[in-house]
Amino acid sequence: MTEFYIYAVILVILGCGFVVLPFIREDKLASVDPGNNAERIDIYQQRLAELNQEQQYNTLTPQAYEQAIIELKKRLLNELAPEKQFNLKGNNRVLSLVGILFMFSFSGIFYYAIGSHQQVQSWHQAIERLPELGQRAVMQTGEPLTPNELQQFALGLRTKLATNGDDQIAWMLLGRVAMSLNDFTMGLHAFEKSLSLQPDNNTVMLSFSQALLVEGSENSMNKAAKLLAKVLQKEPTNIDAISLLALIAYEKEDWLEAKAAFELLLASMTTDDPRYAMMQSRISEIESHLQTTVNKNSQTNPLQAPSLNVKIQLDSSLIGQVPANGTLFVFAKALSGPQMPLAVVKLQQFDLPQVIELSEKNAMMPSLTLANFQQVIITARISLDDKVDLASGELQGVSGTIDLSQTNSLDLTINQVIQ
Repeated sequence: MTEFYIYAVILVILGCGFVVLPFIREDKLASVDPGNNAERIDIYQQRLAELNQEQQYNTLTPQAYEQAIIELKKRLLNELAPEKQFNLKGNNRVLSLVGILFMFSFSGIFYYAIGSHQQVQSWHQAIERLPELGQRAVMQTGEPLTPNELQQFALGLRTKLATNGDDQIAWMLLGRVAMSLNDFTMGLHAFEKSLSLQPDNNTVMLSFSQALLVEGSENSMNKAAKLLAKVLQKEPTNIDAISLLALIAYEKEDWLEAKAAFELLLASMTTDDPRYAMMQSRISEIESHLQTTVNKNSQTNPLQAPSLNVKIQLDSSLIGQVPANGTLFVFAKALSGPQMPLAVVKLQQFDLPQVIELSEKNAMMPSLTLANFQQVIITARISLDDKVDLASGELQGVSGTIDLSQTNSLDLTINQVIQ
């Protein structure tokens, strides 16, 4: 703001210079000696007296006399020089002062009438109040932000990001504020920028997924599903991710995944939760859709209940890296379909090589089993603790695509170290 005022004053001073310069400039006029004019007048008087004498003596005719008088006057006028110097353009302090006052007054009135002084003032106020508004918005202290304060908060964040564009938290906050203001374009851009700065942040991925679902296009829903799958890969029990994935599956009429997701949500609620009855109703609706689909498929291709024997081995180069209190997870996921595992086996005591059976007995949800999918991918992971979430230093092996209709056994080698 200081720079603005400096430049404004400079421009006004320059304008005053253009206004005042004509009044203070001195013109150079020819200097005249008044004595020369007196001599010329004396000569004129003498010549006029001579003409009068000549007329009296009838030396000149009346016409000649008149003509001589005219010629004498013309000569005097031509020979006379101006005796006064006109200083209308030099050292006129009053006019200069009036011009300066006019320039300042005109500039001030013009800026007040069409300038952006109110916007600039609001901008500075937003910068000054950014810590306070951030405290109220993030820490939920004090009164909730009003729509005007949300606008101020967004403006302050954008100013902060203009000087420090690598602030991942500020980008995420700007995305949330933009969504609250129904500015979906700015919200999506902010979340995308935040995610580019920290690609593995689950909080950002969840917020970005919500924004994509609000946008509602098919591409946005697909992108949201990929982000949620990434979240569930690290946190399989993340309720927020499961909720959003349930909505996506329901919109896409992917009834198996939708039912599994809603059942997980229902299991996380108590019976006195006001949403409990709604979840039960939604699951019943999905079950009716599933029953219709099963009846149609059973007439042409009845499903069997397959099982898969997986022999887990450890690569010789990783023998010394097995964690002392590690947990072995073996799980199957559909090649294309829900991101939740179809079957999971968890062993805290294991001795590799070891054969493990995956079947419907290991299903996480009764409605989401190996029987519902023909092609799967098997993963074996030795976790540092008893959680399936990915962590640096864990050991893992992943199979290629397995067709359950053609095979019931698999050799899988753990040969990767998670970085």
